[in-house]
Order: sequence, then structure tokens, then C-alpha cells
Amino acid sequence: MSLPVGDLQRSPRQVDLRSLAMPYNRGLHRFAVFTASVTFLLLVAGALVTSNDAGLSVPDWPTTFGSIYKIPHMVGGVKFEHGHRMLAELVGLLTIILALWTWRAEPRRWMRYLGLGALAAVVIQGVLGGITVLFYLPPAISTAHAAVAQTFFCIAVSIALFTGHRWVEEQPRVEFDFTRPRLVTLTLLSIVVLYVQLILGAMFRHHGLGWWPHVANSVIVALVLTWTGVRAISVYSNIRAVKKAAVILLGLLVCQLCLGFMAFATRVAWGHDAAQPELPMVISTVAHVAVGALLLATAVVLAIQVWRHVPVAFEERVAGTQGKPVAA
Repeated sequence: MSLPVGDLQRSPRQVDLRSLAMPYNRGLHRFAVFTASVTFLLLVAGALVTSNDAGLSVPDWPTTFGSIYKIPHMVGGVKFEHGHRMLAELVGLLTIILALWTWRAEPRRWMRYLGLGALAAVVIQGVLGGITVLFYLPPAISTAHAAVAQTFFCIAVSIALFTGHRWVEEQPRVEFDFTRPRLVTLTLLSIVVLYVQLILGAMFRHHGLGWWPHVANSVIVALVLTWTGVRAISVYSNIRAVKKAAVILLGLLVCQLCLGFMAFATRVAWGHDAAQPELPMVISTVAHVAVGALLLATAVVLAIQVWRHVPVAFEERVAGTQGKPVAA
């Protein structure tokens, strides 16, 4: 059921007229997109460290071979580990700027707090990264490091979405959700199963768990994400933001399943006796981690768009309607 513009005030989500009149800040949006893009590169750099077994190539933290500012010889595993640290420092600096800029320029209070949340996440991420070095890569801390990294990436992508032209200035098309289970429930379930998959995969990569829980949960992930994407496309294809996110979600899911098979074949089936990581193992694993991060971020974006465009319909008895339920 489409909701006309004039009826927006009767939707379950009250429209903030001040936010509709808020001007689009192009500079802030572009900087947020840049920060999210560099964060994605940081995830790839982190995957390169793990895939090349280079986590302790630089054995101290926060210094590098005893120095805070000197760049070491970028050879062997050092180029992966120290390169990852340098990129992490850049992301930290960008996040500080983004948080300050958002606090000063954003009239939406929740956006200002989201900027602070991004800053808190990047600080936690840095501390966890240091602990992994100081305590010689404990699987639990390394897994938390990976989980917080992708959480921060999702926050950065969300800030880029919320500061975008379409979100700030366009009037959203709204349709009530009368289906069961609700589409918003399916999107949240998708995020949950993806987080479980992220944790299982990180535990496997850091030698804290076998491969079979990760593979078994991938079946659940495929089923839930397919259900969510197909429901979004088939029922709400006329809502561009929802359809676009769902199409990307399904495309990334297919790509991720193929990469997962390649990573399993090269690392578990064929390369389990390799003395050191071979190039096919590294490429497939890094690509698998990178697409997984994009898949999780896309699931978050889809959940946000569904929350905005497809509110849950509920029944309410109104005096004078003879007890008949009406959508409100």
C-alpha cells in the first residue's frame, strides 16, 4: 500500500520537518564516503596480514621496532603488518575529523552521536589491534578485532548514507508492510547471521576453531539472505532504494559463496600442508573477507532503507469505525 505524501504525518514514523528542510552538505558527504572507502582498504590490508601469517612481523606496539615515527624496511611480512598500521593511523585521523565535522555541522542530534560512536569504535579497534600483538595473537582478541573492524566499516557506510543527497533532501516513498514475517525482521536476522558467520570465520582464520562451523553456518546465511532479498525485490520492487540494496545483496551473496568455495579449496583441501601461504590461498581468502565486509554493510544499508521506506503496518481500533481494524 503506497502512502501519499500528504499522509506522511499519519505513518508510524513521524516526519521531522526540520530534517526535511536541512540543506545537503556535499563536503561532509564526500568526506564520509572517502572515510568509508579508506576503511574498506584497511579491511583488505588486515586480511592480507592474516592471510600471509604476518601478524607478528612487527613484534612491538604501539612502537614499530622501538620507534614511533621511523618507517622500517618494508620487506617480508613487515610490509603487510606495518602497512596495515599506517593505513589504520590514517583511518583514525579521518575518523577524528569526521566526528568533529559531524558534531559541528550536523543539526541531527543522533547523527552527532553516530559520529562519536564511529570514533569510539576506531579507538577500541586500535586497542584490540595492539593487544593482539602484545599477547601474541590470542584467537579471542583477534576475532574481536576483526568483528569491531567490520562494525566500524558499517558505521562509516551508514554515515555516508545518512549524509547523502537522497537521504537528506528527497521525500521518501513509504509503503506499509503487511507480510509475515516482516521485512524489517528478515533484514535484522540477515545481519545477525552474517555477524555469526564473521565471528566463525575469524575464529577459523586465527586458529581458534575448526572450519566446519563456518561452512555449516554459510548454508543458513545463504538461505536467510536469499529469503530477505527475494522478498524485498518481489514485494517492494517499486521502491528504488530497497530494490537496489536487495539486488546488490543477492549479487554479493553469490560472489561470496563462490569465493568461500575457492578459499576452502585452496586453504583447507589443497593447501593444508603448505609450509607458507601460497598466492592462490592469499588471493581467495582476502577476496572472501573483502566481499564479506561489503555483504554485511549492504545488509545494514538494506535494513536502514526498509526501516525508512517500509514501516510495519499495525492495526488500531478507532471510534466510529465499528470496531474494524485499520492500518495506521
